[in-house]
Amino acid sequence: MPSFSDRLAAQIRSKRNPVLVGLDPRWEQIPEALKANKSQENPRDVSDVYETFCKDVIDVVAPLVPAVKPQMAFFEQYGPYCMLALKNIVDYASSKGLLVILDGKRNDIGSTATAYAQGLLGANGVSVWGADALTVSPYLGADSLEPFVDVANGRNAGLFILVKTSNPGGAQFQDLVANDSALYLHVARYVAKLSATSAQTVNSVCGYGSIGAVVGATWPEQLTQIREAAPQTWFLVPGYGSQGGGAADVAGAFDSQGLGAIINNSRGIIFAYRRAPYQQRFGQDHWQEAVEASTRDMIDALRAETSAGAL
Repeated sequence: MPSFSDRLAAQIRSKRNPVLVGLDPRWEQIPEALKANKSQENPRDVSDVYETFCKDVIDVVAPLVPAVKPQMAFFEQYGPYCMLALKNIVDYASSKGLLVILDGKRNDIGSTATAYAQGLLGANGVSVWGADALTVSPYLGADSLEPFVDVANGRNAGLFILVKTSNPGGAQFQDLVANDSALYLHVARYVAKLSATSAQTVNSVCGYGSIGAVVGATWPEQLTQIREAAPQTWFLVPGYGSQGGGAADVAGAFDSQGLGAIINNSRGIIFAYRRAPYQQRFGQDHWQEAVEASTRDMIDALRAETSAGAL
């Protein structure tokens, strides 16, 4: 199986866009028809609704985008039934040809980190969960990342390490200056080394390693700065849409060929029927059409305002 990096590049080129659809189900925002005769107080009901909703989203976006990103917290919140639903969603997305990035932001040391990595990373039956890639936190240091990196490289899987997150509060620690550089730049440079080594280890054809960085769309200047520090590193870019980031804000994430980044949009796509202009055009009865329209609009915006138009 090709490396995660080359699979991601191939998917982006095939779909001619870098859109990543976040699967973040929230009970109160799911269309009422899907919740008929179901109760939020019953974990089995929640698991049924979440699985149906996410699969319905996947049916719409699978022909359009390269990948989806289930947020594990929304499933963990409701316990084991929803965790089984998450597994079914991962398998369903994979069966539709999508790459699956699990958003778990895991981190630990030693054998615990290895256990996380072995359980979560590896598609096509290589791991129990079957994810193509996983988000991880770097703030326990290098020895917390090495087990994830080793498993990812060994299983042709990917990692996205938190570097500059999209939330305003992230600056509280990430922007602290040490040795004349912000902390996020120290992390970015370390991730860049991991990525460059990974590119050689997995014999990357596209030139990028399978160890990537999470860099928020809400910090466009820092995003461009981090790209300069990490030229061979894939970026997972959250913060587009509901958090305020737009296509022009993420232009610095891409290389001239339109590769190098995958741009996440969660609520802005999966709950598009709740906001203008899709609310007026579609409403709850045609919520999947709103998902498709908002996805296509994001694709068009990225093609117009970034080098993704070269894909």
